Amino acid sequence: MTPADPLLILLALVLDALIGDPRWMPHPVVAIGRLIDLLDNGLRRSWLNERLAGVLLLLLVVFCTAVATYALLKTASTLLPVLGRIGAVLVSFTCLAAHSLHKESNRVASALIAGDIFTARRNLSYIVGRDTEQLEEPDIWRAVIETVAENTSDGIIAPLFWLAIGGPVAAMVYKAVSTLDSMVGYRNQRYIQVGWASARMDDLLNFIPARLSALLLILAAPVTGCSVTGAVRITLRDRLNHPSPNSGHPEAAAAGALGVRLGGECSYNGIPSFKKYIGDQLLPFNEHAYRDMIKLMYVSTILMAVFCMTAAFILRGFSAPFL
Repeated sequence: MTPADPLLILLALVLDALIGDPRWMPHPVVAIGRLIDLLDNGLRRSWLNERLAGVLLLLLVVFCTAVATYALLKTASTLLPVLGRIGAVLVSFTCLAAHSLHKESNRVASALIAGDIFTARRNLSYIVGRDTEQLEEPDIWRAVIETVAENTSDGIIAPLFWLAIGGPVAAMVYKAVSTLDSMVGYRNQRYIQVGWASARMDDLLNFIPARLSALLLILAAPVTGCSVTGAVRITLRDRLNHPSPNSGHPEAAAAGALGVRLGGECSYNGIPSFKKYIGDQLLPFNEHAYRDMIKLMYVSTILMAVFCMTAAFILRGFSAPFL
């Protein structure tokens, strides 16, 4: 893997901030999702047992993603160096989700602010896995804040981490594993075996970024007017109060910084579920808490960008050939 050029990281972030994921632009994750569907159905019809099929699914998706990304960028660079550079920026920015996370969460927030709880519930259903039909306003705010906190790590910090370490190919491989986890990593009867390998690999790739995200959120707290002492205290106390080995870290830092309590009652496909509490309910769930969470997300992103650009510059031996 070749570390990304600092300028590549900067341009990818700027492009994500400006346009996000426009509907007219083909997105690699869509192609990865179709590949996963094709391979999943094919492997299930093979002689393999489900867990072995899941391992093979993971290896094939990662291999195809890495080879396709490398071949695309190498071919473009060979034809015309500037095409390779443009391609590297485009691939890298599609791995980032700050703009989309803000946009989609704000659709829920805007509906709540307008007093339209039915639209808020519908918009929330597009970005969370839990049932939303019966949620009241505080629970909707809580779900939005949990989603932004968790995806600050999964959708921004982690891709930047892998982009800095291994360039566009590594960032796209991370997105492939993340897509696998979201599609087949569920703990239900269909995917409990097939999705095991993908879920474990996603946990592994997010291990360092999740903890780094908590640190960045703590550092962002005083900049955004939130509680740095609360962020530190709740992170140390509640970071393991989550079914995921990683998601609790950024959620605990965010909960402590905002003075809210995440977790609690929810349901999935009509089945009640209770997640351990993260944080203390010192302040209410409302628009102010959501806006502060968005500020925390952006400041954390900026801090991560500075860290990654510096690290990439050092890893490249203080040179910047861009690709």
